[in-house]
Amino acid sequence: MIPVPSHDCPLCPRLVAFRQDWRARAPDWHNAPVRSFGPENARLLIVGLAPGLQGANRTGRPFTGDWAGDLLYATLLKFGFAQGVYDERPDDGLELVDARITNAVRCVPPQNKPVGAEISTCRQFLIGELQGLEHIQAIVALGRIAHESVVTALGQRRVALTFGHGAQHDIGSMRLFDSYHCSRYNTNTGRLTTEMFEAVFAAVRQYLDALR
Repeated sequence: MIPVPSHDCPLCPRLVAFRQDWRARAPDWHNAPVRSFGPENARLLIVGLAPGLQGANRTGRPFTGDWAGDLLYATLLKFGFAQGVYDERPDDGLELVDARITNAVRCVPPQNKPVGAEISTCRQFLIGELQGLEHIQAIVALGRIAHESVVTALGQRRVALTFGHGAQHDIGSMRLFDSYHCSRYNTNTGRLTTEMFEAVFAAVRQYLDALR
């Protein structure tokens, strides 16, 4: 069984306090650790940073309800990693196909910036995810923090596998694909364009299809 944090996970005091504050402010929101989305027999694992305050923290599904999800799910639909219609709700019927989404940190952090201790503490769940998913052949890391957490979770040295948009790294039987995070900030500033983001998933699609 893949380990998941409890609904009231107590491991990171700052995140617990932030979560409790938002439970009082918005009691109808999810306001709890966000579990992974997608089938456990997927060959592709997508790793983000952490739940967005008004995205996954509100809806309970990774990348659901904010701009990052708009771009991510449109791209997954385009390359055959999802089916249905993404409507920014966990009950919209969207399904992932041969893909699964998780985060390096499972709870929403203040200013969307987890600190090092929180990233390290939550890595146990990423390690459990990677060990429990027996069919993973490709990983997409969205942003440097996700990249470094994946590399560490796989027992590799960060200095040997540096992050860069579009970079690819072979780690054992898996290939790690890097992308800038699909956040509104990155797209608004032009750091990441739709074409740049799609190019990463086109490479993943080609890689997985070739392995078949």
